[in-house]
Amino acid sequence: MMPNFASNLDALGQWRVATDAKLANLARFAREQDLLNDASAEWFEAMRHRLSGEKLMVAFVAEFSRGKSELINAIFFSDKGRRMMPASAGRTTMCPVELGYDDQDPVGLTLLPIDTRLEAASLAEFRRQPQAWTHITLDLSNPEGMAQALAEVMRTRLVSKDQAKLLGFWADERPEDNPPLLENDQVEVPEWRHARINLPHPLLKRGLVVLDTPGLNAIGTEPELTLGLLPQAHATVFILGADTGVTKSDLSIWRDHLSGPALARFVALNKIDALADPLSTPQQVEGVISRQCESVAQTLEIPPEHVFPISARQALAARLNGDAAGLRASRLEAFENALSEGLLPKRRQMLADSAIDGATQFRHQLVRRFGEMRRLHAEQLLELRGLRGKSTGKVQLMLQRVQAEATEFEQCTARLAAMRSVHARMLRGALIDLSSERVRQEVDVLGQVLGGSWLPLGAKKAFVELCSRLRLLIEQAQQRNDEIHSMLVASFAKLNAEFGFSLLAESQLDVRKYTEDLVLIERNYVQYLGLSQAFRLAQPGFQEQFRRMLVSRLRVVFETISNDIELWNKTASAQVDGQLRERRRNFKRRYESLDRIQSASNELDARLQEVQGQDERVLQLQTRLNTLVDELVAQAQSEVGLNGPAGASGGYAGAPELSKISLDLAGTNEVPEGA
Repeated sequence: MMPNFASNLDALGQWRVATDAKLANLARFAREQDLLNDASAEWFEAMRHRLSGEKLMVAFVAEFSRGKSELINAIFFSDKGRRMMPASAGRTTMCPVELGYDDQDPVGLTLLPIDTRLEAASLAEFRRQPQAWTHITLDLSNPEGMAQALAEVMRTRLVSKDQAKLLGFWADERPEDNPPLLENDQVEVPEWRHARINLPHPLLKRGLVVLDTPGLNAIGTEPELTLGLLPQAHATVFILGADTGVTKSDLSIWRDHLSGPALARFVALNKIDALADPLSTPQQVEGVISRQCESVAQTLEIPPEHVFPISARQALAARLNGDAAGLRASRLEAFENALSEGLLPKRRQMLADSAIDGATQFRHQLVRRFGEMRRLHAEQLLELRGLRGKSTGKVQLMLQRVQAEATEFEQCTARLAAMRSVHARMLRGALIDLSSERVRQEVDVLGQVLGGSWLPLGAKKAFVELCSRLRLLIEQAQQRNDEIHSMLVASFAKLNAEFGFSLLAESQLDVRKYTEDLVLIERNYVQYLGLSQAFRLAQPGFQEQFRRMLVSRLRVVFETISNDIELWNKTASAQVDGQLRERRRNFKRRYESLDRIQSASNELDARLQEVQGQDERVLQLQTRLNTLVDELVAQAQSEVGLNGPAGASGGYAGAPELSKISLDLAGTNEVPEGA
């Protein structure tokens, strides 16, 4: 049996590899033919990095004993012949666990001690300190030993109540959230703050990152989990117990951490096998499941079709035993289909649009360049044909005319220098409000409100005002780049008319689209600034983590806008350099050919053939360019394997490479850096 989500994710990975190969072919062609300027090279590098290195994070969130780890086992690791993630009654996973793959790191389990919460460094900073982590090597050839090693994430220890306060697991003002107080006023806390599992699993190698979160107590006490990892997840899967429905703690997790928008959100109503009743008919049991799904949808205020009744335990057992009927009874495939359809096509479409838009724009640039080259070739051929039967004196006059034209053309350099000076000044103005320093300054205004009182009740208003100011900065950057576009259009028109260029300003850049990212950040973070979170927000440690993570998220948005503006302007100015270089090269060729013709009468026909050959080569280059871009577009638009015949794309179970590995999008999971 072939896991649906796994096979579709693998198909997406195969699509990315194939699209990257087409992109590499186009870049190689441009580089070999000396057609690649700095701006285009930068775009190719960035696009190929996205295709090969962008991560796809799916976060699994649940209270204890909801079957979360079992669901991860059933979806991703059913090919191992046994459970890999610890899954048993009661508490299992005690700390946040990331499953991913980075070929730069050793295979194994790395654990960050819980005592690091007492230090000022953030989780993002600890990621850059390998010595702070405990590393456990995993033997890929020994599934039993791997499972025992992974059970380390279950370890706990007993600490005093005062120590639990320092670690963030006890708060006198929120007694309902505190863990049980044991003998001698001791509290059970996790041994580890965070765990990372680095495995060369086929899906993880293709860039999937699975985030396993260990219940409300850990979610609420680790700010970087709630403020960093969960909001950046591309999909969240919230697991409930079919026998319990939505409990108070479940509802707290949903309202406080998951109710904001995400690329895809799913609710899995697990353990439907527990609803089986020997005294009830199958129809009656089905009615109970349906009513429970409707109740969950109503409580969480989501459409009923977003709730999926499943049995993760039944699904894992069925896949381990090859039991097709048991897998159907588990209903996992319907959930996997929804997970695939709600997430993977959107990711593919976003990458495809970026690749197609960039390649199409690159083709337009080169087509204009080829057109300029052919125009110069046509002028040169006309000039050379006009020399047939002319005297040596006539050729000398032609040489003098070429020298005069070249001298006159060089007068454009002063105009170009003036335009570049104005362009650089306007570009600096467009980027000045997008810097990391400006973002920090704006966030510091919010920090003054948060630090101004023990209970910062005005925090939400200050945060909304911050987001409004940031949206205004994006609008100002858009207006300034529009002014640059207008300046370039006017300057290019004059240069074209006076000096024979064929410059064309690119279509205007749209950075307003990034306000949607700000809206998403605002919705994800504003929930932590309400009255219900006021006590937590009043804690200096939480405030500092909030500030760090907010600055990190905002910096990513503004750096992306800044990079887009810089790349657009580089592309616009690069054509000036290209055409200037081509015109100078053409003057040199004309002069050298006339000089040779003056020295030897038989040079004229040879030179005519040479120029004709150069023109034919340009036509061949343009044909090759169109072929490569068309192949890239066709590949980027292909959808083979996504909710279709997975075997056509080297699906999960059938590919020889995948069957060799004991336990894919590729690269490391990028977590926002601490400010």
